[in-house]
Amino acid sequence: MPTSNEASSWVASGDGVERKVLAHDPALMVVEFRFRENGVGALHHHVHTQSTFVKSGVFDFTVGDETRRLETGDSIVIPSDVEHGCVAIEAGSLVDTFAPRRDDFL
Repeated sequence: MPTSNEASSWVASGDGVERKVLAHDPALMVVEFRFRENGVGALHHHVHTQSTFVKSGVFDFTVGDETRRLETGDSIVIPSDVEHGCVAIEAGSLVDTFAPRRDDFL
């Protein structure tokens, strides 16, 4: 079972964004995303159910047709196949979980 000590290194993941896989197994994956101020998590969708915890910073999150501001300590669940993305209003970090694991991140 991979742990944070066995996780990947930081990988560029968009405009002002980088990601690091922290832990995973076939059913679940934990990934940290670091954003510079104004970094963009482009709108996208995937089959995975996703939960996002705002570790630090301020983000405008769009999920489906709704945009909401999330700050340190907030969290959100994004259902499978729903378009979503975010913009970092302040630099910060998100911790995402994906079920099942996102094999494209390995």
